[in-house]
Amino acid sequence: MKRRLLLVEDEPALVMTLTDRLQAEGYDVDSAADGDEGFRRASTPPYYDLILLDVMLPGRSGFEVCRQLRQAGVSTPILMLTARGQVTDRVAGLQFGADDYVVKPFDMAELLARLQALLRRAGPSASPVAAFGSVRVDFRSAEVTREGQPVSLSAREFQLLRYLIEHCGAMISREQLLRDVWGYQPNLSTRTVDVHMAWLRQKLEDNPKNPQFLLTVRGLGYKFSG
Repeated sequence: MKRRLLLVEDEPALVMTLTDRLQAEGYDVDSAADGDEGFRRASTPPYYDLILLDVMLPGRSGFEVCRQLRQAGVSTPILMLTARGQVTDRVAGLQFGADDYVVKPFDMAELLARLQALLRRAGPSASPVAAFGSVRVDFRSAEVTREGQPVSLSAREFQLLRYLIEHCGAMISREQLLRDVWGYQPNLSTRTVDVHMAWLRQKLEDNPKNPQFLLTVRGLGYKFSG
């Protein structure tokens, strides 16, 4: 299935050029011409596989869109497009939660290589369905059912569940989850991961006090055993 990309860019000529080339490379491309529309599209399920995000946008800036997406628990890889060549601007984008950047004017081959590298690191497309026990997770539609009945998850609960499933069998520290799912600094002291794990167990495990799938690795973190 095609990977879905969101291009947030306000230059019509560049939108047309990039859309044509990315579609020719086999991607499914949507676009937004300002920061507000970009944020709305990127934060609404079904989530995209990658976001190409310009810095200088009408409405909220690309930096602001990136920061707010990470605060909302959206972990979609973000490749920033910027005309700014200053090191401080590039560092700022990464600190706000971007995964990589290219500086305009960029070489199309370099953009495609960086995009492909981010998609490889992100793992398989979010389109397949995962199932464990009586639970079914549709990554494309962001729908979760248990014994055939819909389960209501918050955006952050869904992102946490998705991250754990995509790293099935791996021990994941609280610090890694805070960084990759919440976009927080790893030295932050908070129990938000534990609280969200408890909520997921209540909704998805047959016996939340003795979970089969959402496991604690004592003293280290968590792992998903599907």
